[in-house]
Amino acid sequence: MSIAPSVIAHIAPVPPQAYAHPMPSGRWNEMAKGACTEDSARPAHVVAALGAPVTFARNSEIFGDDQAAENVYVVVSGVVRICKLMGDGRRQIEAFCLPGDAFGWETGERYRFSAEAVSECRLVRVKRSVLFARAGTDPELACALWALSFAELQRAQEHLLLLGRKTAQERVGSFLLDLARRSGTTNASHVTELQLAMSRQDMADFLGLTIETVSRTLTYLEEQGTISLPSSRRVLLRDRSALRRLDS
Repeated sequence: MSIAPSVIAHIAPVPPQAYAHPMPSGRWNEMAKGACTEDSARPAHVVAALGAPVTFARNSEIFGDDQAAENVYVVVSGVVRICKLMGDGRRQIEAFCLPGDAFGWETGERYRFSAEAVSECRLVRVKRSVLFARAGTDPELACALWALSFAELQRAQEHLLLLGRKTAQERVGSFLLDLARRSGTTNASHVTELQLAMSRQDMADFLGLTIETVSRTLTYLEEQGTISLPSSRRVLLRDRSALRRLDS
C-alpha cells in the first residue's frame, strides 16, 4: 500500500484559485505517505486540498443518519464503515471506505447512512458548499469528484450483485479479493496478506450473512488451502485463482 515520495511529488497540484482554506504545504503528502495507492492518491489529493485534517478514534461516529449533510470526507488512513441501523436492531453495512476513498456524497440535505470509524482514522473533512462551488470553475477538481463518485458507484453496483446473486462462499471470496485489490500487500513468497480492521460481525453485516456463516466459510476456505488464518484479523490469500473462480 505504500506510495513512494516521488509518486506523491508528481501528483498534479490544485490551482491556487481553487483553494478555500488550503491545507499547509506538504500536509497531505505527510498524511498520505504510506496510506494511499498511486491511483487513489490523485483525485483524493485534489479534493483534500480544500479541507482540514481530522482524527476519529476506533468505533466513534463520524456522522449520523439524518444529520445535516454538510461535509464530504477523504480517508487518509484507517477504515470507515457506512451503515444503517434498521428499526428491529439489524444493521446493514453499505460500504467499507479505505485510504483514497471519499464518502459523504448526498443529493439531499441530510445523510441517509451513518459513518463510523472501524479503526482509528485520519480523514480530511471538506465543506460540501466549498467543494461544489469550486468544482464549477475548476476542471481538475470536477474531474476528481467524478473519479471518486464513480468509484463509489462501481462499488455499490458490485455490492448489489454480491447480495442479490452470490452464495456465501462467493460473497466471502469476493470480499477478500476486493480488499486485496484495494489494500493487500504481497510478501516474499508471493502470498497476499490482509490485515482486517473489521470484525467478523462487520463482515457479516456487509455480506448479508450471519456471523456463524462467515466463520464457517472462512474455516472451509482454510481447509481447502485457499487461505490461511494466522489470527482472526490476519488473512493470507494462498490461492487467488480459486478465489477468482468464486468471484466470477
